[in-house]
Amino acid sequence: MGATITTRVSDEIEEEIRSISKREQLDRSTVVRRLLVVGIKDWKIKYALEQYSEGKITIWKAARMAGISLRQMLDIAAKKGIPFQYTLEDLREDFGSIE
Repeated sequence: MGATITTRVSDEIEEEIRSISKREQLDRSTVVRRLLVVGIKDWKIKYALEQYSEGKITIWKAARMAGISLRQMLDIAAKKGIPFQYTLEDLREDFGSIE
């Protein structure tokens, strides 16, 4: 069993949740849980890309941090116009973390 989290939302957000619930024929709790999962995944990808674009981590580490494949991370970075930056030291570091 998970934890219970209570929060206050605006009337507009509550109406969006109610609307999604009706369209998907799901209870509001299920809708909120699904939206949280998507939101957390999106945040992790965004944060990992920020770390990568600032040169703090490699693209491989960004993918692992976000919980997605390297190929997916490369595709997302390319779509967002984030230049590929990979040095010989990055390669060594990535190989070291694999071993």
